[in-house]
Amino acid sequence: MTIEERKTINTNVIQNLILENREKLSISGVLDVLSFDDQVVIVETELGLLTVKGENLRINKLSIDTSEVIVEGGIASLNYSESKGTEKTKGNLLSKIFK
Repeated sequence: MTIEERKTINTNVIQNLILENREKLSISGVLDVLSFDDQVVIVETELGLLTVKGENLRINKLSIDTSEVIVEGGIASLNYSESKGTEKTKGNLLSKIFK
């Protein structure tokens, strides 16, 4: 994603990630939990997919009303990537160009 593309992201979206002692992660702005196990939790947020990796991970709180998720365990890494919808749009555009 280029800097220009990042600037076009809706700035009205507020998302907070609060990591406490690498053991408790509070995430706001959550749309859906796509998958989870004790080593990887993948969450769809308003700003893209968030992958949380670690050990003994568990979802302690999942609130649809407040769009909040709390993940607890030994958190090793957090990684954002494009949402699936954005990737599909890019793929469709490229496939249209190269037809």
